[in-house]
Amino acid sequence: MTQITRRALAAVPAGLASGHVLAAAKSLPTPAATSPWPDATALAASIRRGELTAAEAVETAINRAEALQGTLNCIVNSDFDRALTRARAGTPAGPFGGLPFLIKDIDDYVGLPTRFGSQAGRNAPRATTQSAFIDAFDRAGVIVIGKSATPEAAFLPTTEPLATGLTRNPWDLNRSCGGSSGGAAVAVAAGIVAASEATDSGGSIRIPASHCGLFGLKPSRGRMLGTMDETRISDIGTRHVLTRSVRDSAAFFAVNEDTGAHAQRPPVGLVSSPSKRRLRIGVLVENGLGHRPQPDVMAATDNAIKLLAGLGHHIDYTHLPFDGTQFIDDFLTLWAMGAKDFADNIGRTISRAPDHRELEPFSLGLVEMAHATSPEALGAALQRLNANALAYDTWFPAYRFDVVVSPVVSSGPPLLGEVAPGVPFETLVARLKAYVGYPPIHNIAGAPSMSIPLSWSQAGLPIGTMISARAGNERTLFELAYELEAAQPWAHRIPPTHA
Repeated sequence: MTQITRRALAAVPAGLASGHVLAAAKSLPTPAATSPWPDATALAASIRRGELTAAEAVETAINRAEALQGTLNCIVNSDFDRALTRARAGTPAGPFGGLPFLIKDIDDYVGLPTRFGSQAGRNAPRATTQSAFIDAFDRAGVIVIGKSATPEAAFLPTTEPLATGLTRNPWDLNRSCGGSSGGAAVAVAAGIVAASEATDSGGSIRIPASHCGLFGLKPSRGRMLGTMDETRISDIGTRHVLTRSVRDSAAFFAVNEDTGAHAQRPPVGLVSSPSKRRLRIGVLVENGLGHRPQPDVMAATDNAIKLLAGLGHHIDYTHLPFDGTQFIDDFLTLWAMGAKDFADNIGRTISRAPDHRELEPFSLGLVEMAHATSPEALGAALQRLNANALAYDTWFPAYRFDVVVSPVVSSGPPLLGEVAPGVPFETLVARLKAYVGYPPIHNIAGAPSMSIPLSWSQAGLPIGTMISARAGNERTLFELAYELEAAQPWAHRIPPTHA
């Protein structure tokens, strides 16, 4: 478990944020139910009105982090002194000026080391550069108080890295918070911060959102600032935030969306309200292996369908438009190649092949899988994945679907240890295939997808519902999310372990 300490570091200057987001924020709807904590939009507005200072907001977040870190272990590197210095200097400009915030520990933030949740990063230097996507948060006025926990190199859908220890779910301390943006989700769910940066390469925003009762949207490939070429199927990762309210996610989306002259997609802008248009909705029940989810997840999916039908949307049941079993095998091949690249980068630094001193058993197993994959087998897998992406895209017009609803994963939050990095490799791979059979589809297709916290199990655990669209259709998802948030609010639901 990482010990939180205060470090006196130089402040990072923040630029000016997009004016249209701040101006439009006044028209954003209020979340349908009251939370004990303000969401990011409300907290930033309170700071702008002078009802509290940025320093007071940051001090509160730090106090909450210090109180809960020993139990939840969601922050792996604190930046408290630098955050306080910046906050006491005055409220930064931007729509989220003064908002306490976390950056996931696979992304560089100037002045902090990036350790990737790995023992290999134990001596990582402080970053001296950061991406355009992270720059946008600074321009929006957030004040970063530290780095959030992640599994090693974001490889697993649970946050239990050997390097920093278990990150616990505030809804049940014996259960996983999901991954790989697990630390971010826990910090938001427990009330430490109102929003936190997150990434998604195979469900890493949506799975923690589902397990922690949050809203999480994965944008389209090529949508956000600093992202890769949308035409490359291997660029499966994208970045956004985890939040408690839809309006917070929509506002950050507008902050981080690429709207420049070379943007890969026509801008969406700030989505601020639901649509009156009724949608044609496909319902996908079976995962990539053709299996139905566990009963509590199936019940949550059924409840979501009843809610959508009751709101006047048209419902049709559907199936994946390609071979799901082959898809999962091919996705795992691609995942293994990412692990090999990660290991190769480490090897160049330490001048030898990394072993158990640097990498976890699961990561080493992926590397071994990658080495056993011939160039011909990799090429065939990529060819099939490209075909899957095309099949996904044509699925929507073929059946006139606007969105597709499915479970996020096949079960509620698993017990800690069930999908941990030390589980024997073949056993863990089998468990992962059964557990994470839904969200990687959208990373390959480059399509937007969101988890909405519409249900809680009889045991009191959150179960998200996933709703996905064709690439570029984030507006449809945000508009539907606003409607569902008003119809079946969740902001009042607070986990047993909280600030």
